Amino acid sequence: MKNPYIYGYLPLITIILFSLTFGLYSVTESLVLFKKIGVYAGVREFLSEIQLRVFLLIVIAAVYFMIFSALKLIGETIHEMGMLFFSKDMDGKSLIVIRGGNVIFFFGALVSAAGISNIYILGGIFITTVFIYFVYIIYKISVHVSFGASIGVMLFEIVVWAIILTLVVYAGLKLYNGIISSLPFKS
Repeated sequence: MKNPYIYGYLPLITIILFSLTFGLYSVTESLVLFKKIGVYAGVREFLSEIQLRVFLLIVIAAVYFMIFSALKLIGETIHEMGMLFFSKDMDGKSLIVIRGGNVIFFFGALVSAAGISNIYILGGIFITTVFIYFVYIIYKISVHVSFGASIGVMLFEIVVWAIILTLVVYAGLKLYNGIISSLPFKS
């Protein structure tokens, strides 16, 4: 008999691994920024190089951990809403089947360690992992739902993620423009 909870720890490990890899890259970039703006020497009076790196890693990795946890929560909610709208699966068989997809994210997080030095590699690995997971999920649920329901779930998820991404980019640009317009510039 197979234990259904054997992969229950993978989402947490995956989020921690992605947070650490993105965090390590961000620590390196933060130190470069600190040196460029002249803050590094002042901070070094209070902390050694190792202490500063560890402190920054803890803070930045915690922020990434919160972001990736929120993305996982939002992603699962969107998927289950799509299944609610388009699936006639009353037993939840498709939810049990897609749990194996956590292994995809786990291996993606392991591979992301190879891209710590480049944000494009890290982002590419993350986006590729998400795309492979998305294809896997659609493939696995297509066994338990009709073709039309599979297309409906797929389009629902794409549209909702596009709306969320558009709103976040719009809000970020509005905030950026507001900050830039409020800065006093010398003419």
